[in-house]
Amino acid sequence: MTESLILASASPQRARLLEQLGLAFTAIPADIDETRRADEAPEALAERLARTKAEALSAAYPAARVLGSDTVVAHGGEAFGKPRDLADARRMLTTLGGTTHRVITGVALCSGGTTAVKTVVSEVTLDVLDDAAIDAYWTTGEPQGAAGAYAIQGRAGQFISYLSGSFSAVMGLPVYETAALLRATGLDPLVLASGGGKPV
Repeated sequence: MTESLILASASPQRARLLEQLGLAFTAIPADIDETRRADEAPEALAERLARTKAEALSAAYPAARVLGSDTVVAHGGEAFGKPRDLADARRMLTTLGGTTHRVITGVALCSGGTTAVKTVVSEVTLDVLDDAAIDAYWTTGEPQGAAGAYAIQGRAGQFISYLSGSFSAVMGLPVYETAALLRATGLDPLVLASGGGKPV
């Protein structure tokens, strides 16, 4: 396989965000252990998982540029990934409701045998949700694949009163930082979209 750009993710949200840059890519999920290490800070966790995803696929496709990304919701010393089930989603949304918490997204790019990583920290305020609202939201299917059990770009937008930082990073892929990483390797999305060059 000779893809020039691979997104190490099965997330449709990340794919849609990368499509905004106008680049052709192939999405291939990375099968890695996402368990948090003891005393690992949320920022370190997001960065490590993004790097591990990218490097796992880069080993299989060394000629390609490989992007990996991971998002962690953090509050009160706890890091929230995707909920295991409805009970776990209730716990997360009950804990996060009424708080301003951090959403940390790491994005990594493997190219030419090296890996570069950027981390984006945003703040989000989520309304207090009762069990009935959480259960109704669960039936939409959105919480199952989202860190912190909510998807800001979907129905959860009606529960979010405040955002400081990067909307695309909270969604799962920081577009600004991703474009900067790609440009540093000679792949300029804007130039390619205008027909002004080819990736090197």
